[in-house]
Amino acid sequence: MHEEIEIQTEFITLGQFLKLANILESGGMIKAFLQDEGVFVNGEKEHRRGRKLYPGDIVNTEVAGSFIVTETT
Repeated sequence: MHEEIEIQTEFITLGQFLKLANILESGGMIKAFLQDEGVFVNGEKEHRRGRKLYPGDIVNTEVAGSFIVTETT
């Protein structure tokens, strides 16, 4: 099961998403984490903080679990 993270915009960047989901606290931590570890977005390894995430996208991390982007209605 995925934890739902709601956004109020059309998309959110991966870096912003990791902060919103309380996975990491600062931009510096996010940058280092993505360079070293990366995450899986819809099953594909991703290292870019600027990757755009849209409602329905699934983000998997080894440290925090699985998340799905949802849109506020």
